[in-house]
Amino acid sequence: MRSARTTVFAAAVTAVLLAGCAGSGDLDGDLTDDWAALPPATAFTPAAGVCQAADFTDVVTLAAYEPVDCAGPHRLETVHVGAFPVERASAPAGGSAELRGAFTECDTRATGYVGDDWRAGRLRLSVALPSGPGWASGSRWFRCDLTELTTVEAAATVVVRSGSLRDALKGPAGLRLGCQQTRTAAGAGVRTLIPVECAQRHDAEFVGVWRAPEMPYPTRDADWEPLYTGCRSVLGRYVGVPDDVDLRFRSGLVVRPPGAGRWRVGDRGVRCYLWLSDRTVTASLKGTGPAGLPVRTK
Repeated sequence: MRSARTTVFAAAVTAVLLAGCAGSGDLDGDLTDDWAALPPATAFTPAAGVCQAADFTDVVTLAAYEPVDCAGPHRLETVHVGAFPVERASAPAGGSAELRGAFTECDTRATGYVGDDWRAGRLRLSVALPSGPGWASGSRWFRCDLTELTTVEAAATVVVRSGSLRDALKGPAGLRLGCQQTRTAAGAGVRTLIPVECAQRHDAEFVGVWRAPEMPYPTRDADWEPLYTGCRSVLGRYVGVPDDVDLRFRSGLVVRPPGAGRWRVGDRGVRCYLWLSDRTVTASLKGTGPAGLPVRTK
């Protein structure tokens, strides 16, 4: 026969066990049904008005996206982010109307960002697209990136700069193209343009940009005539002389279209320079009129 003490102890243990099996407050034994649903995955979109320390690439992955403050050293600045239609199944190919349209939008936004046509400075505008996996996950953006260059002539290299390009071409600036000294080659005309201060003797000057219409890239002599005609009108407005038959006797021209690859993606801005093949000057010819650019008689 069990003692009374044993009976009391057994009753106490049973009570504790029964209490453990009773209600558990807010816990119902189901470890999954009280978690909030995860938000749906969203496609990555880069930001405008930020800079990147890395060099430009025409395809941007999320892993490579590392924006930095534009006040610090960087190689490019994103001035705008646009979007392709959501229903588009794949990224537009080079030379497509869609990609040319994206470049046109970037062109307009970049000009507004820096305060003048970006081609008036030592700048290059490029368009970046999402990677294949990014496109598959829903990304439909295109990114408009500006880069400062050492020169707009051949063999340009990227400048690692500090400070934003916003309003960089409002008024005089070190970035702005101006007076130039030509380097010529026998039988080949002007080979290179070297920037100089306008007070220094020089024989050329940047006069503006002519925007070519939709047309093939110039490869033959006849293809270049529209570019010279367009730049001649730009020159006349810059100096303040009539755009007539005498204009070609006032000054020569140096015409610098973008490269064939850039032309293919929609860049139609042609840089135009006056060229004094017979003399040098020590001041800008902007607005000087016929007195500054007289008709040459020989």
